[in-house]
Amino acid sequence: MKIKVSLCVMLVVLGLSGCVVAPAPVAHRPYYAEPVIVAPPPPRVEYYGAPPVVGQVWIGGFWNWTGNRHEWVPGHWDAPRPGYNWTPHRWEQRGDRWQLQGGRWEENRERHEHRDHERERRDWR
Repeated sequence: MKIKVSLCVMLVVLGLSGCVVAPAPVAHRPYYAEPVIVAPPPPRVEYYGAPPVVGQVWIGGFWNWTGNRHEWVPGHWDAPRPGYNWTPHRWEQRGDRWQLQGGRWEENRERHEHRDHERERRDWR
C-alpha cells in the first residue's frame, strides 16, 4: 500500500513539475513604415520612478501603428551610450497622412563639433 501511495505521489509531482506558469514574452511589433491616415493619440504620461541601475536613461513610450489601430508601446530604461543622445519616436504629418519616425541614438553633435575644433587647433600648431 505504501508503495502505491509513494508511486502516485511521485507521478503527481512529475506531472506538475512540467507545469510552469510564466508571463508571455512581450512581442514588440515592428515599426510601421508606411504612412497612415489616422493621426496618433496624444502621448501618454508615464511615471517611471528611479532607474533600476544607476546611470540608466528613460526611453519614453510611443504610439505604434499595428496595421489597423494605434497601440501604445511603453517606455523602458536603457543603458546610456557615451557620446550619443536619444532621439525619441515621433509622428510627422505629411499632407493628410502620418508617418512614424523611429527613435534612435544619435551622435552628440556638440561633442563631435568640439572634437573637430580641437583637431583644427592641433593642425595650426
